[in-house]
Amino acid sequence: MSAGLSLQQAGASAPAVSVPRPASRLGAELAAALAEPVAVVTDSADSIVLDAEKLEVYALALELHAFAASKVPTLSRVLKDQLERASLSVVLNIAEGGGRRSRKDKSRHYTYARGSATEVAACFDVLKIRKLAPASECARGRTLAIRVVQMLTKLCASLQPKSTGTPEAA
Repeated sequence: MSAGLSLQQAGASAPAVSVPRPASRLGAELAAALAEPVAVVTDSADSIVLDAEKLEVYALALELHAFAASKVPTLSRVLKDQLERASLSVVLNIAEGGGRRSRKDKSRHYTYARGSATEVAACFDVLKIRKLAPASECARGRTLAIRVVQMLTKLCASLQPKSTGTPEAA
């Protein structure tokens, strides 16, 4: 290394020890605010409601998931796993969509939930055809899944931009 090159020019990195910088006033205030515990004043934990919990389709998706999880035979591990994951995906995608702010993001997650609900309905068809669950229980699960699909289809349609119905003049 020639005497005229600095450590940086020679490819050496800076030392691992950093010199502490004085904290700015705003940084110190922010650090103090973040250090304080946040107190949420409510009557009970159930009084805080997320946006998704206000949707009827969310409650129905929870019912679908609980029903699906209780009806899956342990004899078919693959089908059990698929049905549980698909029904959980319905609930979680509705919840995530409810937490999004833009119509496009909401619609995307509700569309994912719709696809998973369709998959749940197909799983109940497979359970029925393979005689792994009673036909009446498969019909009930499929009916729940189809209702979720219908509700999500309407919800997605309501999030689409409204068209004026009249073509613009060229």
